[in-house]
Amino acid sequence: MDKVRVGLCGLGTVGAGTLNVLQRNRIEICARAGCDIEIVHIGTRSDKPDVDVTGIKVSRDIFDVARDPDVDIVLELIGGTTTALELVRTAISHGKHVVTANKALIAEHGNELLAEARAAGVSIAFEAAVAGGIPIIKALREGLSGNRIEWLAGIINGTGNFILTEMSEKGRDFADVLAEAQALGYAEADPTFDVEGIDAAHKLVILAAIAFGMPLQFDKVYIEGISTLESEDVDYAAELGYRIKHLGIARRSAGGVEMRVHPTLIPESRLLANVNGVKNAVLVEGDAVGPTLYYGAGAGAEPTASAVLADLVDLARDMACGQSPSVAVLGAAEGSDVPQVVPIEDVNCAWYLRLRAEDKPGVMSNVASILSDAGISIEALIQKQPPAGISHVPIIILTNQALGATVNAACAQLEALPSVVDAVARLRVESLDG
Repeated sequence: MDKVRVGLCGLGTVGAGTLNVLQRNRIEICARAGCDIEIVHIGTRSDKPDVDVTGIKVSRDIFDVARDPDVDIVLELIGGTTTALELVRTAISHGKHVVTANKALIAEHGNELLAEARAAGVSIAFEAAVAGGIPIIKALREGLSGNRIEWLAGIINGTGNFILTEMSEKGRDFADVLAEAQALGYAEADPTFDVEGIDAAHKLVILAAIAFGMPLQFDKVYIEGISTLESEDVDYAAELGYRIKHLGIARRSAGGVEMRVHPTLIPESRLLANVNGVKNAVLVEGDAVGPTLYYGAGAGAEPTASAVLADLVDLARDMACGQSPSVAVLGAAEGSDVPQVVPIEDVNCAWYLRLRAEDKPGVMSNVASILSDAGISIEALIQKQPPAGISHVPIIILTNQALGATVNAACAQLEALPSVVDAVARLRVESLDG
């Protein structure tokens, strides 16, 4: 095959970016693929797209692209999980390979779509679904394929990272920074998917499935957002030598695989603690290679287009050589067990606790006694002096590792003390040192 014909569905931010980068870098891209790559059909509802579509067939019905016999590969860049799901299924049923940047589609429907693609002898590629331009999926599937992956931890949502960076560096409140993120276009008018961790969870479940050989299980990811994070906790964490990042963490443990998204204290000396602004980064620990860090732009038109085109080049290269493109395989290797997902209550980690208590003798003794009786060791403690006229003081505690269920039970006891007011704030602590 000397030419691969491509159908592009969607001319929004990513679709337009993909067309622009392909047109700009066409010579290099086709040389790497070993064949000509041509977009022959575009499906878009835009009457006046902000890109040059001269000489390309344009349809308002995206399904015309998926059914077009002159199209070899369909780029699904419309987003969502309803029309996109139907579009990908239509493309598969018509013998088309698919490239998508749709993390929600893969996380929630990937198991069935990959099975359908396998049965049809076509491929679904989704590098652009996780961390924008960072080639983390290729790193896990190819570069680290000789490793047993022990754990991975990532800043995989740029909006949340921008907010936490501003809170940490400038002492700003969450609501204030969120408003700026929306004004800058980093956050949507409804920021729920970003700030409540749903977007990161979609990406984490894809990474975990590849890293640990398990089906996609989005419904089993523990998700905790950053919307209730107090600026004082960001400040106290810094005083203790930590920074708070909104991490997606997947770790192999005795009980199976942990999959969790939540605000996390990490030592300020760690590379991941110093990833700021809207950048993404993923740290992966392999048994042979040790820790490896992947850093870059996690979103945006051209960074995401970079990942879309990388998948397109892979598929085109195989087709040019007369080979069937490889089909993504998720799940356990033949003869091995599917890892179980560890319930969040059974996850063992260190903790940051903040409580507000009356400034009087005996309070610290009661707090220490409750934690000790629960088997929770105190590693560090800060008790602040109250401002004039204030009778309650913040007490900040760093613990050694303890199960989530144990910490929750101990916090319930602390909250029941007459001297303690308000709920106990609790955040997980990770060393990320392998």
